[in-house]
Amino acid sequence: MQTVCSLLCLGLVGALAVLQKDQVAQHAIKLQQNQEVTHDQSWVTGNCKRLVGLLRRKNVVVRKLAAAADAAGRDQSLSEPERLFQVHILEVFQKELNESERLVFQAVHSLQRALQGDYRDVVNVKESSRQRLEALREAAIKEEQEYVELVAAEKHQQESMKSVLAQNKTLSMLDEILEDVKKAADRLEEEIEEHAFDNNKQMKGVNVEAVLRVEDDEEDGGKRKNMSRRKEVEDDLGLSMLIDSQNNQYVLTKPRDSTMPRADHHFIKDLVSVVMLSLPCGWLCTLMSLPPMFGYIVCGVLLGPSGLNSIKSMVQVETLGEFGVFFTLFVVGLEFSPERLHKVWKTSVQGSGYLSLLMVGAGLLWGQVLHIRPTQTVFISTCLSLSSTPLVSRFLAGESRGEKEGDLDYSSVLLGMLVMQDVQLGFFIAIMPTFIQAQSGDLDSFLFGGLHMLYLLAQVLASLAAVLLLCVLLKCFVVGPYYKKLHAESKGNKEILVLGMAAFVFFMLTVTEFLDVSMELGCFLAGALLSSQGHMVTTEIMGCIEPIRDFLAIIFFASIGLHVFPTFVLYELTILLVLTVTLVIMKFLMAVVVLSAILPPSSRHICWIVSAGLAQVSEFSFILGSRARRAGIISREVYLLVLSVTTLSLLLAPLLWRVTTHRWGSRADRKTVI
Repeated sequence: MQTVCSLLCLGLVGALAVLQKDQVAQHAIKLQQNQEVTHDQSWVTGNCKRLVGLLRRKNVVVRKLAAAADAAGRDQSLSEPERLFQVHILEVFQKELNESERLVFQAVHSLQRALQGDYRDVVNVKESSRQRLEALREAAIKEEQEYVELVAAEKHQQESMKSVLAQNKTLSMLDEILEDVKKAADRLEEEIEEHAFDNNKQMKGVNVEAVLRVEDDEEDGGKRKNMSRRKEVEDDLGLSMLIDSQNNQYVLTKPRDSTMPRADHHFIKDLVSVVMLSLPCGWLCTLMSLPPMFGYIVCGVLLGPSGLNSIKSMVQVETLGEFGVFFTLFVVGLEFSPERLHKVWKTSVQGSGYLSLLMVGAGLLWGQVLHIRPTQTVFISTCLSLSSTPLVSRFLAGESRGEKEGDLDYSSVLLGMLVMQDVQLGFFIAIMPTFIQAQSGDLDSFLFGGLHMLYLLAQVLASLAAVLLLCVLLKCFVVGPYYKKLHAESKGNKEILVLGMAAFVFFMLTVTEFLDVSMELGCFLAGALLSSQGHMVTTEIMGCIEPIRDFLAIIFFASIGLHVFPTFVLYELTILLVLTVTLVIMKFLMAVVVLSAILPPSSRHICWIVSAGLAQVSEFSFILGSRARRAGIISREVYLLVLSVTTLSLLLAPLLWRVTTHRWGSRADRKTVI
């Protein structure tokens, strides 16, 4: 029976070019009658006759709908909008019939193409599947449009009935007011509705994909359920979650009806969970004489994918955590005066540059031994050469170092080198497309990429020069009057001062981001500019900003824990410990060698403490690694190794810092204050 059906469909397709659609089935019957196989003749004949009948009935209905549309268009008893509406509805019904007929013959074409294909060729089967998927996507868009039009027709019909009923009774003053408000509300909805779906569906690069829409059933223990009834979804004021075929999860960012306030309850629950669990975790670490940030990272591990997996809005939590980085660097800038920055800028530039070159050279050497591609080794070495500015800032929190004339204190040198590494980070993100070109192995692309890297280097240097010029102008003409105005307006009300400081941080952040320089550098420079106004100004700003910084820093360190996978670490614990310890020792020794060479003789005693602060890996390797993995520069296995080594190095950093400061810190203090 299946063979007879296949032959019937092939006959139908061949006849489409010369016969009318209502004669296709009759032609198929004649072809079938000439076949030797007669087992299911009655079944085939009956279904073909049924197809002929349906096609003829469809043509009759289409003609009646066309006549009805023509009559409605000439009906003078109806208003112009009402005539257009009725004609439009009839056209929608005609379109529905024609689309159903088209799908029947499209299915016949698909079967013919499948029968002609080679099922041993996976590529051919994949192409057939892709074509069916594209057809389904187009059909989904058309069906969605028709559904929206029918919903509008239903609404129009209900409004017409209400209008007729309203004409038959006398309206009170309140009814008239409500009717006017209703018309104004309708106009408002039409004005603010963006029609984002219709405006973007034909844009280049836009794909239609199948997604699942799920809701949290608050009355059933929070279990998810499929909202199959459209009315429930439309009336629900909560936020649905969409899941695509790649298991990416999405939440609503902007509703169609902007007049109704909505809240992302997933994000609220996640934030509440992070804050509540961070308290006991941080408290336990404090009792164990460990930095409390370890507790915050553990909190992220417990709530993240490797633990309870209760965090649904991971991207939103990480985004909020980024503000913790911004305000942490702003506070660092407040504690790091321009005079100190001017004193150590040469050491910072040389030290960070030499350290990065040594790391890249060592990576290329190991790459030759292990037969790893140069692009991968350069990328991994550059990632591992960066150190964590927020972590070191927490180490240095509250410390103030005296300085002898001509000497350097380790906090100034350490923060200066970290700032230069942030600049390198911005440059490295800018040249990542060149690594992607080099990954393809095309010689012309690689040579062009080299020239492009030189161009980017010149562009970054020009941007830095522009940023420094802007800082000089702001310090001379803007910062002083700006702070005095805020201070005068904020007496008895600190909201204006906090808002003014945050606005200044975001202004500097926006400027540096616009100039393709690290946003973190802009936050640091904002603090440094304000610190130039004196110690009293710094103290007042610090008192307002520090609570905000501390809260956002907790979210940031918890977001790091979301990307820590203890099971993977346990599976590969030996090799990860060897790699982490080797990396920490190598970075420590390289930093000691570099600092011993560039520091003046009177300040070389601080090289051990500065090296300890640089011996871990920056948390920004998470971001760089994820981008490199998406671009195909590194594999999944290498990405997980970089992630785990970075995490373990951050866990070892407080221990190394404590040992180093205990061993050489007192000696450095004596030499700096004598």
